Amino acid sequence: MARASVFLLLLPIFYFVGTTANSAATTSDTNFIKSSCSATTYPQVCIQSLSSYANSIQQSPRQLAQAALSVSLTRAQKAKTFVTKLAKFKGLKAREYGALKDCLEEMGDSVDRLSKSVQELKNMGKSKGQDFVWHMSNVETWVSAALTDDNTCLDGFSGKALDGKIKASIRAQVLNVAQCTSNALALCNRFASKH
Repeated sequence: MARASVFLLLLPIFYFVGTTANSAATTSDTNFIKSSCSATTYPQVCIQSLSSYANSIQQSPRQLAQAALSVSLTRAQKAKTFVTKLAKFKGLKAREYGALKDCLEEMGDSVDRLSKSVQELKNMGKSKGQDFVWHMSNVETWVSAALTDDNTCLDGFSGKALDGKIKASIRAQVLNVAQCTSNALALCNRFASKH
């Protein structure tokens, strides 16, 4: 009975020590993300989009690159769905419809390339030497091409003739994808250089 009482008295202390250790790990993991994101073009977007993955990333450049690619892919998929819905609106101007159709194709290409990148990084295992270089080259090429797709979509809406709600909403969606994709590319480059 006395042992049970002592254990019950010590239980809050064990809990506190365990919680403190976990929060310390989370703080260092979050600091790793912050310091890694400082090397990207859009550090605030990077930190905001990746902080919730701190526990799975820990302090692994590879996991960080993987998470950044996954975030970029998810956002590209959402943007593609968004563009698909906009293209079905009634009353679109012919130029708006044309720009939306082109953008939809670009976003589809972006999704495909980011999907390939996520899989390539996932499947490369513990590749070393030239094998690692080849896999990372594929990832970087596809992510770079996805970024070009995002920018090409936005280019389709350039000019005053397309100003309005459609252009503004597309721009907001695709710009966010492009920023995440740019960050993912930077983090993949960082991972490749540390390997």
